[in-house]
Amino acid sequence: MAYVDGFVLAVPTNKIEDYKKLAKTAGDVWMEHGATSYVECLADDVPYGELTSFPRAVQQKDGETTVFSWITYPSRAVRDEVMKKVMADERLKTDMESAPFDGKRMIFGGFESFLDL
Repeated sequence: MAYVDGFVLAVPTNKIEDYKKLAKTAGDVWMEHGATSYVECLADDVPYGELTSFPRAVQQKDGETTVFSWITYPSRAVRDEVMKKVMADERLKTDMESAPFDGKRMIFGGFESFLDL
């Protein structure tokens, strides 16, 4: 079963094109280093929940859009190796001050698949 890294973040709507460029570069880097898939999604039908929701989770502000993304790998061991290479890749060495999103509000984590239909 695949190992999955998942991400949820808020991107200022006026910086979506900048984010898409960054995501394309990041996707290329992850795939070159061994990820089996890389997916980025913009919120389309994501209501602001009364208690919980994707927008609440990332403290989405007016003028921002929620992004949901995931990367898959054959295993946790492969993910750990890929991540080392990705973190050392010069193409992703950016100043977080100039990133098109607030990294402090990004939610991320690794997940072991248990069902894949």
